[in-house]
Amino acid sequence: MKPHFLKVPVQPRNSFSIRHDILPTFRGIWHYHPELELHYVIKGEGVRFIGDNISNFSAGEILLLGEKLPHCWRCKEEYFKPDSGLNVEVIVIHFLPDCLGRYMLNLPEAYMLNKLFERAKSGIIVNGQAKDQLAKLMRSAVNATNLDRIIVLLSILKVLAENEDFDPITLSHNEFHESNESDTIRLNKVCSYTLAKYKKEITLQEIASIANLSVTSFCRYFKLMTKKTYSDFLTEIRISHACRFLIEDKMPTEVICFECGFNNISNFYRHFKKVTNMTPLEYKRGYAKAQPADYK
Repeated sequence: MKPHFLKVPVQPRNSFSIRHDILPTFRGIWHYHPELELHYVIKGEGVRFIGDNISNFSAGEILLLGEKLPHCWRCKEEYFKPDSGLNVEVIVIHFLPDCLGRYMLNLPEAYMLNKLFERAKSGIIVNGQAKDQLAKLMRSAVNATNLDRIIVLLSILKVLAENEDFDPITLSHNEFHESNESDTIRLNKVCSYTLAKYKKEITLQEIASIANLSVTSFCRYFKLMTKKTYSDFLTEIRISHACRFLIEDKMPTEVICFECGFNNISNFYRHFKKVTNMTPLEYKRGYAKAQPADYK
């Protein structure tokens, strides 16, 4: 999907950006920027799109995204209901690789930073003790000033560089280029419509009309932009929601199947296995096993 270039605002007296946002929902615009992004979700749930990956996000998640890796977050449907009382809270740090000086990355002591930035090109999810350390450091970074800003960023980079408990997000890294305004509007309309209607059947004629293209042109365009078919994209959206329902454990699997837009159980199991490499039961048990005892 061709992303929108985003200019990250940085104050003239600062070398990098730190934001602490509390909002009704995320903007949900597919975009990229030359800065690396450290993203800490304090509150919020929904679906995130990073590179070629579609997954759920929830409170406590910390991600590091590399330069020009396109991404967007979209909240669950409940967040868009009037008077929902829900909001998202996030701390985001944007920084260029050389934000602390052009020659810093050439220092022999900083060799691990180059390895970190290379790993970040595919995006990484931080796990374990490092996640708890980063959460504290990012909270302290929000109000840091002057040299304390530099110290806390170096502390954050040290934790990230020395951490081996992480998961990659995307399977591949592709170069993306700035899109024009019509591309941005069209693809975000397709994405928004799909997320709103994924429970129902969406025909190619229907989604092509949303993009204001013929079916043939839409299929060619969507495959070119996303490196996948629209059918695969829709299936991944449905499976991501199924994963969340399985984790919440409020409905039997048979109900989740139809709630997520699949028309029969065998079809649901086949697609779930293809996307996650697990059966729904294996996924649910794996998630439960991964949670600390006080979260069960």
